[in-house]
Amino acid sequence: MTDKIRQILTSSKTIALVGASAKKKRASHYVMAFLQKKGYRVIPVNPALDGQELMGEKVYAKLTDIPVPVDMVDIFLSSELVGPVVDDAIAIKAKYVWMQLKVINEEAAAKAEAAGLLVVMNHCPQIEIPKLGL
Repeated sequence: MTDKIRQILTSSKTIALVGASAKKKRASHYVMAFLQKKGYRVIPVNPALDGQELMGEKVYAKLTDIPVPVDMVDIFLSSELVGPVVDDAIAIKAKYVWMQLKVINEEAAAKAEAAGLLVVMNHCPQIEIPKLGL
């Protein structure tokens, strides 16, 4: 798993963060800020904030609205909501699907992997990046 996580984090440049929040106390908010500080472009996805700006990036309602290629889709949603996000990740030809801590959906992961995407579940890049010295 460590090798897969390292590969994803070192080869990703653009990350779509699904479930982005403007609320500073939310995990998705500070993880987005952390990833930006680490040099990633992080594009927020949240239908409730569509068209607004969050940390210098336009917010999109869904993955398929993003006009640029996305390497990694980082999911901050409950496990049962992951399926349609994975469908969109496949549709936009993302390379990786990353499900945050406590987000586990084996069926969606299998579908993503069958489409050629690498999948990580129940991990946080903000925890993994320092552990790997990245």
